[in-house]
Amino acid sequence: LFRSLKPQQFNSTVCAPWHVRAGFTFSGFSVPDPAMAVSFVAPITFPHGAAPAIAAGSQPFADVPPAAQATQGRSAVFATAVAAAAAASVAQNRRARRSAARTARRQVDSSKSEMPRVDPSETKTFRKNFQKSDAYLKFGKSQMEKAMDQLKSISGSDLLAKMRAEGFQLTVGDVTFVLAESYGFCWGVERAVAMSYEARNFFPDRKIWGTNEIIHNPLVNKNLNDMGVEFVPKRADGTKDFSKIQEGDVVLFPAFGASVDEMALLKERNVQVVDTTCPWVSKVWNSVEKTKDKGHTVVIHGKYSHEETVATKSLADKYLVVKDMNEAEYVANYILEGGDKDEFMQKFSKAMSQNFDPDTDLEKVGVANQTT
Repeated sequence: LFRSLKPQQFNSTVCAPWHVRAGFTFSGFSVPDPAMAVSFVAPITFPHGAAPAIAAGSQPFADVPPAAQATQGRSAVFATAVAAAAAASVAQNRRARRSAARTARRQVDSSKSEMPRVDPSETKTFRKNFQKSDAYLKFGKSQMEKAMDQLKSISGSDLLAKMRAEGFQLTVGDVTFVLAESYGFCWGVERAVAMSYEARNFFPDRKIWGTNEIIHNPLVNKNLNDMGVEFVPKRADGTKDFSKIQEGDVVLFPAFGASVDEMALLKERNVQVVDTTCPWVSKVWNSVEKTKDKGHTVVIHGKYSHEETVATKSLADKYLVVKDMNEAEYVANYILEGGDKDEFMQKFSKAMSQNFDPDTDLEKVGVANQTT
């Protein structure tokens, strides 16, 4: 009986004319009139969208012995069969919901899981291999020239475009206005914005993410949003939520760069990376690697929470971030004369590497002077 009554979700209801015993209840449904046996053609609806149906041409009683049919009646056998099919289908539906819930929980856990940690001694090798991988896209010279031309055509007003076209000057009557050739964004920022635009042209149908704002310019970031580029959202605690990034998506690294741990995460996600990191930022990173290789502590000039600093310090083993001249002088005085260690630790609690000890980790230092 059960081999021939395999539940198949053809419809949302089961419709069939059958004699059903009065008062017979199955899977939570009762025959309408308990006082008498009824013969009816009616839909039997099952909960949670489960809809076991009897395939056309099937023989639902082929495996039922004649004695059983005679004793119980075909109607009772059918009701029992439908009840069993409904129960099996509902159970299957519940299992599917439980499985979906477990998957959702795993996704939540994944989104809250810790960022993969690249060993500081392996960051140089990791970055080198990452940049050689298929996941790392390099635009050709012609593509970059095209992107830069596009950027110039849309940046600034028509007046600025005209001045650029006329040798960065414009004469009106007896007055000549001169526009500085370096007016506007620095080269690294122009390059990052141009690469972002070209990424949209190169991947017209792909989902594109930015790990941060490409640059700190609301108009530029709005233009990218209008082009379909989204930025990785942040949670309430300030950490980034990469859970929405899927395999095959395109991810832009901003002009400030991305941490090596973020690189490792995105490599695991099997995405396509377009790295718009300013080469001058990368030059600072190379300096950090050299300082680290010598066993020196890296003193980073910047704001400890800034994206560029987050990327730079991810390459270091031992580091200390100083924001301004006052903090630099404080550290210099501590190196030369010593001081209150507890005060030092409290002052730089968010700006130092794990297990940092100013009494030993400042004996040999190298400075990373960032571009920001």
